Amino acid sequence: MISGKKQRIDDLAARSAPRAGAAVLDDLQVDGAGHLDDSVGVSLWASAWRRLRRNGVFLIGATIVALFLLLALISPFIAPHDPGAPLLLSEVRQQTNPIPGPREGFPLGADWQGRDLLSRLLVGSRQTLFVGVFATLGGLLGGLTLGTLAGAFGGWVDSLVMRVVDVMLSIPSLLMAFSIAAIAAQPSQWTVIIAIAIVQIPIFARLLRGTMLAQRHSDHVLAARALGVRPQAIVFRHMLPNALGPVIVQATLVLAVAIIDAAALSFLGLGNPDETVPEWGAMLGRAQQYLAGYPHLAFYPAACIITVALGFTLMGESLREA
Repeated sequence: MISGKKQRIDDLAARSAPRAGAAVLDDLQVDGAGHLDDSVGVSLWASAWRRLRRNGVFLIGATIVALFLLLALISPFIAPHDPGAPLLLSEVRQQTNPIPGPREGFPLGADWQGRDLLSRLLVGSRQTLFVGVFATLGGLLGGLTLGTLAGAFGGWVDSLVMRVVDVMLSIPSLLMAFSIAAIAAQPSQWTVIIAIAIVQIPIFARLLRGTMLAQRHSDHVLAARALGVRPQAIVFRHMLPNALGPVIVQATLVLAVAIIDAAALSFLGLGNPDETVPEWGAMLGRAQQYLAGYPHLAFYPAACIITVALGFTLMGESLREA
């Protein structure tokens, strides 16, 4: 298992590394005589962005992600009802249809407490994306720290960091996140964020360490050393910026996994216990007992989780190929 995880991370580093000349040739201009015109230089990032704009898969993924981000930002203003307010007993007695079920003025129906399902889905996008983004940022910062230490210093520092990383990678990610979240005395949103961030640290650390080791013997780093540039400047100005490409790609892919893991932990009851604050995973978990009669209560949050995770995955795969 651990060798498989390490092989996938190493393969990503190799595929995401800049291909010599590939990015430049895509953007060189050809004059009327058929000669290459290289008078205008194009950076690697600019060349990658030009290819991404012509990539239909990337555009689909970016559209999905942008739509969900927009909904998360404006959801409190467009939600037709209060997502945490159930029907009063007097209103329940006046309903001709049982709850949960269809109801006039509720486009997707109501849940088991008479709360508007559409409003809970809209507002729940804020919580789900918040947990996924901050968990990924936490794992990214931790992985950057460990990977930079291992790749820059080498020696016993590299050996110590990588042994810890290997141990963490040998444990199934969801099992480790569940164990970390279960240790907390009180389930909360931040418990889920911390648990998922810790799980992601070794992924980023190993990837960055591999790309930085490849940078240590590159021409520009050797030239900087020959000119007497300080080691700290070499690491942060010459090695780290050139090693961030694969890490950015991995962060996009990991974000999709973080959203699914966050939903799984909330599904198991380890997320925010406040039912007035909707979250897709918690909605999916509480809909289990109504699956036979009201499957839409589970279908809609599950569809949202899958769709937003698919959007980030499509973006990540396109970035890796660019």
